[in-house]
Order: sequence, then structure tokens, then C-alpha cells
Amino acid sequence: MGLTLRSMRPGTVLGALLIFAGVVALSVGGFSFTSREKVAEVGPVKVTTEKQHSVPVPTIVAGLAVVAGVVLIVASSRKAR
Repeated sequence: MGLTLRSMRPGTVLGALLIFAGVVALSVGGFSFTSREKVAEVGPVKVTTEKQHSVPVPTIVAGLAVVAGVVLIVASSRKAR
């Protein structure tokens, strides 16, 4: 019997996703995105500006995501027994 997403418990899947997200957040440290803001609009002419935003992910939050993922996987495997 192969390991498929349907055969896995929801706790295991959520735990794996939390571990993955936590490891990515630990390695990257945050994310950034660009937004456009309208500065002026005179007739058919529109003036916009692009603003760069940076959102840091605290190390403690990323670490807690990894720990919570491990706890979910362990709890899910104990429940299966």
C-alpha cells in the first residue's frame, strides 16, 4: 500500500505542512512584496508609484511552527495505535 495524501491522517498532513513552513521561514527569514499606489490622476494621465514592503518572520514563530508540526505528527501517530 503506497503512501498517498488520502491515506494520511489530517494531523499528519497539517504537521508536515507546519514543519515545511517553519523550515522555509527559518531559512528565508521573511518575505517582501510590491504594491502600487496612485499618486495623481489628471484626465487620461495616471501617475503611480511602486512601494516595496518587507515582512520579517520572527525566528521564534518559525521555530514554534516546526515544534507544533512535530507535536501534531506524534499525536496523530499515537492516536492511530
